[in-house]
Order: sequence, then C-alpha cells, then structure tokens
Amino acid sequence: MGTKTADETGATTGAEATTDEEKVSVTKSADDATEAGTESAGDARAEGTDAALDAEDAEDAEDAEDDADLAEDPSGAEGPSGVGLGAAAVVSAVLGLVSLTGGWIGTVAAARETLIGQLQTSSNASVATQVKEVYGDAWQTTALWAGGFALVALITGVVVIARPAFGAPGRVQAPWIKSVAWAGVALGVIGLLLAVLKYSDALLGLPSTG
Repeated sequence: MGTKTADETGATTGAEATTDEEKVSVTKSADDATEAGTESAGDARAEGTDAALDAEDAEDAEDAEDDADLAEDPSGAEGPSGVGLGAAAVVSAVLGLVSLTGGWIGTVAAARETLIGQLQTSSNASVATQVKEVYGDAWQTTALWAGGFALVALITGVVVIARPAFGAPGRVQAPWIKSVAWAGVALGVIGLLLAVLKYSDALLGLPSTG
C-alpha cells in the first residue's frame, strides 16, 4: 500500500504541477493579450492626438492667412493695391525737385523771353529798360515755371496723404508712400516759396543800373 500511496501522491503532484503550468500559461497569454491591447489602444490614441494636432496646425495656418489678408485690407473688401498712390507720391517728389533745380521747359521759356526782349527793345533804350526786358522778364519766367512745378508737387503730395481718409475705412497706407508724399510736399513748399521770392525780386533781384 505504501508504494501505491507514493505513486498516487506522485501522480497527484504531477497533475497539480501540470495544472499550475497551464494556469501560468493561460495567465501569461492573458497578460500578453492585455499588453497588446494596451499598446494598440496607446498607438490609436497617439495617432488620434497627432491627427488632432495636424488639424489644429491647419486651422492656425488658415487663421494666419486670414490675419495677413485683413492686415493688407482691414475692411475685408477688395480695393486698389496702392500702386497709383505710390506713383503719385513719386511724381510729387520729382516735381518738387524739378521746381528747385529747374527743368528744360523752364529753360526754354526763359530763353524765349530773352529773345523777345531783345527784339522788342530798341538799341537807344535806357540800360535799365534793356536789363529788365532782356534779363528781368526771363528770370521771372523761370521763377513762374518753377512755382508752377512746386504748386503741382504740393497739391499732388497733399492728395496722396489725404487719400486714405476718403477711401476704404481702416485701410492702412504703406509707410513708404507717406514718406515720399511728405518729401514731395516739403520740396513743393520750398520751391513755391523760392519762386515767389524770385518773381517779386525779393531774392536775387535785378542789379541797380544807377
């Protein structure tokens, strides 16, 4: 009986060991399945997070583009690109510079006035009359044309500076346009002042013939 009992005990122990191994194997399989499911869920969450971040980045890019468009045209309405105002500002500055340095049309007008004075002044006229007709009138003509250029430069510059107030509400004018327009206004004012002083003989008047 002792042998049989030992065999039975050994068989029972072996059966229990086998059962324990099966339980361990099942537990490991369950743990592996749980880990695999956890990793899959983590990957799915990561992919979902990446997709959400990509969508947010796309929305941010669209918002940035909208902000840039509004910065160019705060009113949201289509309007002139500012090319015309920029060209007018440059024209104003150039005309103001011409009023100070003189242009070919002013030179031709002065030479023409000199020729007219020579033709209309008799040889026996007084020196004062000859100086006035030949030189004085020509200088005044030069001053007149310079004043005309200065006045046009001044008006053009003022129009460019004031134009945004009568355009689309809130539309911002490019800084360089304002700067060039103000330069045209300044040159126009200086040129107009000098032209008036020269035309009235307050500046560089005719020499005395006494």
